[in-house]
Amino acid sequence: MNHAHLLEKIRAFRDERDWAQFHNHKDLTTALAIEASELQEIFLWKTGPEIEATAKAKRTEIQDELADIAVYLLELADNLEIDLEAAILAKLAKNAAKYPVEKARGSNAKYTEL
Repeated sequence: MNHAHLLEKIRAFRDERDWAQFHNHKDLTTALAIEASELQEIFLWKTGPEIEATAKAKRTEIQDELADIAVYLLELADNLEIDLEAAILAKLAKNAAKYPVEKARGSNAKYTEL
């Protein structure tokens, strides 16, 4: 994924509509949470096989929600001048230390319980 290209497209879309004035850190964070909730709603109350069936039946809707989340995430990181790729790699390194393979493999326990 080319984040620079995506950011150019996101900025152009936003700026053509004069929306930068509304895209502050608080509102982008709120928008992220709302879009994540909309994604969760698709699977709400589903169990077992219904989860996979819903994923297949609502693929386009899920794709749209994921895109909304990604757009707000990329724009927020851009606004905060956070290198998202570097942040992800740093977080993966932290998680690797908290969840060593030999203790965490196949377990859903929190690192404090391993």
